[in-house]
Amino acid sequence: MSAAASEGDTLADYDYDLPDGAIALRPAVPRDAARLLVSRPGEAIGDHIVRDLPGLLRPGDRLVVNDSRVVPARLTGERVRGDNVSRVELTLLAEDPPGTWRAFAKPAKRVAPGDILRFTDGGRMVEAELLSRAGPEVRVRFADDPLAVGSMPLPPYIAAKRAPDAQDTTDYQTVYADPAGSVAAPTAGLHFTEDLLAALERAGIALSRVTLHVGAGTFLPVKVERLDAHEMHAETGTVTAGTVAEIAATKAAGGRVIAVGTTALRILESAAVGGTLAPFEGETRLFIRPGFRFNVVDALMTNFHLPRSTLLMLVAALVGLPRMHAIYDHALAEGYRFYSYGDASLLFPDKS
Repeated sequence: MSAAASEGDTLADYDYDLPDGAIALRPAVPRDAARLLVSRPGEAIGDHIVRDLPGLLRPGDRLVVNDSRVVPARLTGERVRGDNVSRVELTLLAEDPPGTWRAFAKPAKRVAPGDILRFTDGGRMVEAELLSRAGPEVRVRFADDPLAVGSMPLPPYIAAKRAPDAQDTTDYQTVYADPAGSVAAPTAGLHFTEDLLAALERAGIALSRVTLHVGAGTFLPVKVERLDAHEMHAETGTVTAGTVAEIAATKAAGGRVIAVGTTALRILESAAVGGTLAPFEGETRLFIRPGFRFNVVDALMTNFHLPRSTLLMLVAALVGLPRMHAIYDHALAEGYRFYSYGDASLLFPDKS
């Protein structure tokens, strides 16, 4: 670390070694049987399971979930250039304008403007023309709906080990998913079941919804050593006036707001960058790292994140860099399962 850098300012501050076997390839069954690490300031780390959540919170607390629905955004097919045919994979990002999509291509270096792309599933074929390419991102015009031949966009660290299957259609979607738009699941929410939601309601713990459509940029690595040089990818979200009112009522009554997932936290704090939560609709590029002042969220439920990732930086912003490392050391020593299909943590900042 350079003499000018402070603790938490460099990418190396967020590194750790993860055994390959710690990456979960399937979720716990049932979902709420996953393990739940609990960290409160000044207390020993606790080991629980997700269905313990009603007893770990207080009546009057409010959970805020991200209700974005994952779309079948991964397309596997072939690139056709005259007589030359090769395999190609797209991860769709956003449709703009209708019929034309931004996407990540793999391998991007093998495609060029003018190429014809063909994708098939279950006997149906969708053809597209590649319009432009800039690095790994392409613009593609489809002759038909590409989602009709897509599969669930499992994260790269799972997709490298196994192909998506029919079970992922259910597993990689929250039970409260509603508006379609994400190309990656808001994974903390994957632990919730209808039974757990009912138990939380009986315990006097309320539920509110926000929407943040998670983009594939969430899996892009941070490529700069100094964090102040990193540019966040844009994601689109909504915080309604109704949700703002519910949170205000909870705070006024002395309850706490617990974000379910980093995506719910980011859109809430994006809607409160002026210091007060207000209705929000649009894009956010909010980068939460140590030094960030939280205006809304009192605690966070989240899975365990990749080394050197912006999500790990968000965790460090909430609990401090030393406690973040202590939490991850404990999770590794106790055999917690990591990443999207893995276990969860419930984290309280020092101010709680």
